[in-house]
Amino acid sequence: MNGAFGLLQLRQNPPTSLILRRCGFSKVLKFEPLKISFPVVCFSKHIQTAVYEVVDGSYVPSADASQGSKSPDQGAVSLEAVGAFQKLPMVMPSVDILYSALRKAKRILPTKGIANVAKRERNRGAKQLDALMKELAVPLRTYKENFPNKNTLHPYERSLIELTLGDGNYEEVLGKVDMLRKKVVSVGKEHAAHCAKSLSKREAEERLSEGMTKIEEIFSCEGKAVDELLNIAKTLRAMPVVNLETPTLCLVGAPNVGKSSLVRLLSTGKPEVCNYPFTTRGILMGHINLSFQNFQVTDTPGLLRRLDEDRNNLEKLTLAVLTHLPTAVLYVHDLSGQCGTSPSDQYAIYREIRERFSNHLWLDVVSKCDLLKDSPVVFVTEDINTDNLELAQYRRSGPEGAIRVSVTNEVGIDDVSI
Repeated sequence: MNGAFGLLQLRQNPPTSLILRRCGFSKVLKFEPLKISFPVVCFSKHIQTAVYEVVDGSYVPSADASQGSKSPDQGAVSLEAVGAFQKLPMVMPSVDILYSALRKAKRILPTKGIANVAKRERNRGAKQLDALMKELAVPLRTYKENFPNKNTLHPYERSLIELTLGDGNYEEVLGKVDMLRKKVVSVGKEHAAHCAKSLSKREAEERLSEGMTKIEEIFSCEGKAVDELLNIAKTLRAMPVVNLETPTLCLVGAPNVGKSSLVRLLSTGKPEVCNYPFTTRGILMGHINLSFQNFQVTDTPGLLRRLDEDRNNLEKLTLAVLTHLPTAVLYVHDLSGQCGTSPSDQYAIYREIRERFSNHLWLDVVSKCDLLKDSPVVFVTEDINTDNLELAQYRRSGPEGAIRVSVTNEVGIDDVSI
């Protein structure tokens, strides 16, 4: 995506109004007043006063807004296409594939004009075994060919496969499906050849029955690989559709700070909202459609204060979104003491993420401000006598310039408009 991206404003009438006002963006961008009476969310790819481009996975200000395109030597990244999961083939349950193949194979008749009974029977047996083999092998080959090679996917989709299915599981299941195909083909050809060499009708019938039974046993025993592939296809197809050409706002923060509540308010996304950590079990996407433009709002699992090697797959999904997708960041802080993560830990997480993804457009929001006390909430594990003035300031009001909001009673809603 070389399209420019800008963040204008969010102006909504109560009770659904929220966010995007007193932020760093407003100091840079200047806007014309909107003459509309209904709730509005405006992100724009083309802004007269500020232009953004995708560089290193982030929206960054263009060096020359007057130029219509970016020259190759400016370092912009050419993004790969996404959407492979929506193109996955439909996978039939293994039992359906087997029974369908058996029915079709048993309807195969011998070649017309064969007068000799033994020849006619061995011809029928060989044709039925060959048909059964093909009816089973063809869909397996289709799955192997049409499921994408993980190495050719967009880095974001590769991360989803590894973190959702487990590292190596995707390739392992596809390998099992292909091995099953090869085994079915090998056994089918072998028994079809034996049947074609039968010397009598009885021998041909016995070899046909033996071959059918053998192939059925193999597929029944190892067909669970097909069912595993079916579950993988369902899981991947259910992943949120991401459009790299659509401006995206990603909500980030510690668990249970109120990200999902904001996503429900801002967009069509309806994530689960509960008062326990890691309610969000994956990447959830909502959409905003206004004035013939589409915008994405992404809810992500919460981050805890710990090293990357100690993070669970849910936290790694959040980091994958920030690493591989061009997004503006809406970082949510909860200083009320209700989320279960101390302000000191939230501060440490925030500093780490802010430094790591410093090129992203950024907006800080302090949620649940209706629950904030006059004095800062201090957990028993915190050092209240710290000499860190920035941390002390954070405990009182969050990062400098952060917007205070409350989904519950609309506190701060009037401060949203620019």
